[in-house]
Amino acid sequence: MTRLWALTLLIGMVFGSHHASAQSTDTGYSAASLYNLANSYARAGKPGLAVLNYERARLLAPNDPDIQANLRLVRASSRVPMESHPWFARAALVFGPTSMSWIGTIGLTLVGASLLAGRLYPRRRWMRAVAALSGGAMIALTACNAMFVWSQLHTAVVIAAATPARVSPVPMGDALFVLPEAETVTMTGEHEGFVLIETRAGKLGWVAHANIAPVFADRP
Repeated sequence: MTRLWALTLLIGMVFGSHHASAQSTDTGYSAASLYNLANSYARAGKPGLAVLNYERARLLAPNDPDIQANLRLVRASSRVPMESHPWFARAALVFGPTSMSWIGTIGLTLVGASLLAGRLYPRRRWMRAVAALSGGAMIALTACNAMFVWSQLHTAVVIAAATPARVSPVPMGDALFVLPEAETVTMTGEHEGFVLIETRAGKLGWVAHANIAPVFADRP
């Protein structure tokens, strides 16, 4: 039985370390570089781009107190409230992406090991139960993280001051309302240089693509 658990942990460590090393080699896109970029935008008086890069940095380092503090400061100075996340997003933000890869991989391995142990050691039910419950909890936490990341795929930040949200995707369309710089919106559609957005208050409107930027962006 000891060999089985050792093999379980070894498999988890191999997969987790592989993911961590893949991230560590990517020096061009990191929480530190995004944080420094956000600070430079904040000093230059560009709160939209500052919030955008703070949010991107927070995806990589969700527990960094400096990122959280500066993000709150810039939003407050722009009179834009902090975005409130649902419970599963708050759970997901407890760990960073590297930690989540470890947790998810080890969780799957524990569940698989509990099934295998059921065949090899049918009498040790309590050990199988502990492994299955622990693995299931890890998988559930990873699923929460995946749900949060999925929601971020459609999140964008307004990067231009007084951005008009129009009734139709044309430059001369009537303005329904005006979005403040650094506001967070959800992208729901796109048409010829315009993006259909939804505000946190549930308002819909078309904004020019150049006036917003997605939080979850492709790496340069």
